[in-house]
Amino acid sequence: MKKKSSGGKTILGIVIAAIVALLLAHPQWLPLPKALQTSITETERSNLIFTNDLRTTVAQLVTLALAICIIWLCYQILKLILRLIGKRGARSATVTEMLTGLLKYLACIIGVVWGLTILGVDAGAVLAGVGIIGLIVGFGAQSLIEDIITGAFIIFENQYSIGDIIVLDDVRGTVRSIGVRTTVIEDDGGNLKVVNNSDIRNFQNRSRNNSLALCICAVAYSTDLRQLEKVMAKALPGSQRNHPDFYLSDIRYMGVDQLADSGVNLKFSVYAKEAQFFQAQRMLARDVKLLLDDNGFEIPFPQVVVHQGD
Repeated sequence: MKKKSSGGKTILGIVIAAIVALLLAHPQWLPLPKALQTSITETERSNLIFTNDLRTTVAQLVTLALAICIIWLCYQILKLILRLIGKRGARSATVTEMLTGLLKYLACIIGVVWGLTILGVDAGAVLAGVGIIGLIVGFGAQSLIEDIITGAFIIFENQYSIGDIIVLDDVRGTVRSIGVRTTVIEDDGGNLKVVNNSDIRNFQNRSRNNSLALCICAVAYSTDLRQLEKVMAKALPGSQRNHPDFYLSDIRYMGVDQLADSGVNLKFSVYAKEAQFFQAQRMLARDVKLLLDDNGFEIPFPQVVVHQGD
């Protein structure tokens, strides 16, 4: 619902900006004096091709408003196109979100330079000033530059995409957005963790392959393993049909894992999607417990034997 509402607002904004731009581009349609209409038209023709030999007048302010509308209109149209492209898949959504963030900054820069040019400021001097300021800021904002460069490598190397489940340090969650500077991860509790792109190192992408859910269950030392293995050979095949939403394969008996203090540890596994990994792991433990209970096999628990002296 939120995405549809956002898309509707974008389209409405595009329509309003187009109408305003159209009116400002044709001042003769506005209830203004003839002389002012002529001045606006001449100023628009001059400043929309970056000439800067006019004084700051009402006509220039109207032209500035038109330029802002044009930039905003182009930005919204390009953003809408990128959003439509992003619906093709997680990879497309990831790339288009990064491009949308860059587009926003680019639109702001163009708007400032173009606006100052309309007001009579030399565009060359503005660009040179921007370059010098950018150089100064670059020395003091190395972490910002590192975030941007790392984010670009994340996108182009396809390290992870929106919707992937990753494990970063002690956080396991779903990637919700990848911006120019940060990545947003949502954990199983719905909490959002915002991480600078340059801080994302040594992570696991758990969505590229199916995950293996494991269960280790003990049986008593008195258990006849041969008989138990015959029971499992009949019961485990077809177990996926009982839980198709969680299991991607039948439960597999992997053998004896350990001869523990209180019993013999048996190991079971099943393939599952990472998004349902914990549900599948809990379901696997339940199925193993029911299998042993239904066939009369004992699951031991630690016991303490006390010997009393005479």
